Amino acid sequence: MEALYLLIPLSLVLVAVAIWIFFGAADSGQFDDLEGPALRVLRDDDRARQSD
Repeated sequence: MEALYLLIPLSLVLVAVAIWIFFGAADSGQFDDLEGPALRVLRDDDRARQSD
């Protein structure tokens, strides 16, 4: 029973930190373009670079 006095506040703090991190990432634009990186992987770019 004594463990609950520690675990319940600790879990509430952990949930609050997780929500804070999620909303911080959402405000910074982390989730704006979810399809772009997935489609970029599918593009086939086998051409050699002509930088020489």
